[in-house]
Amino acid sequence: MNIRLAIFDFDGTIADTREAIIVAKQETMRIHGLPVLDDAACASTIGYTAKAGFLRLYPDMADELADACTATYRRLFEEKKKAIPPKLFPGMMETLEALAARGITCTIATARNQVSCHEMLEGLGVKKYFSYILCGESTQNLKPHPEAVLKTLADLGCQPEEAMVIGDMPMDIGMGRGAGVRTCGVTYGNASRETLLEAGADFVIDQIGELLDILQN
Repeated sequence: MNIRLAIFDFDGTIADTREAIIVAKQETMRIHGLPVLDDAACASTIGYTAKAGFLRLYPDMADELADACTATYRRLFEEKKKAIPPKLFPGMMETLEALAARGITCTIATARNQVSCHEMLEGLGVKKYFSYILCGESTQNLKPHPEAVLKTLADLGCQPEEAMVIGDMPMDIGMGRGAGVRTCGVTYGNASRETLLEAGADFVIDQIGELLDILQN
C-alpha cells in the first residue's frame, strides 16, 4: 500500500476518555431527572457530538432539553477530566513518531469540539504530530458522513487510495468507506472486533503499533 495520509479519530482511538465521558453523562442524567443509563449505553454514543449522543439515548427528548444536557455535560466533563485525565493508549506516542519518520501525514477527524480537542492534544503532548485537525464545528455533516475525510483529502491534495481512516467505532469505518479510503478499526476503544468487521473495516487491530505493520505491507 502507498498510504501517505493517516486520518485518526480521537476519543477511543488516540486517547482513552471513556471513564470521564461516562461519569459526566450519568451525572448529567441525574441533574436533569432522566433515567440513568448504564456504562455500555453511555459508551455507545462516544464519537457523536454531545447533543447527538443525548438524542440517540433519549429519542423523544425535546431539543431544548438536549441543549441543556449538552451544556451541563460539557461543564461536567471539564471537571471530571481533571480527576480522571485522558490517557494516550499504549504505543500511541511511539506509533506517531514512527509514522512521522516514514513521512506519513497524520490528521484528526473528530466530533469533539475544537477547544476541548486541541486542549487535550496539547496536554497529552501529541499535537505536534497532527498537521490538520477537523473537529465537530469544522464540517456541516458528522460521522458517518464522509465529509470530513473528503475535505481532508481535498485540502491536503491526497487521493483516496493514498489515505486510511483509523478509528474505534463503526461510524469511523462508515466515514472512511463513504469517502473511498481504506479503514482500520481498533478494538481497544469502544467497539468490538465483530462490530468493526460488520461495519466493513479493511483491517482490525488490537494495538495501535500493529498499524505500522499494515502500512509496511
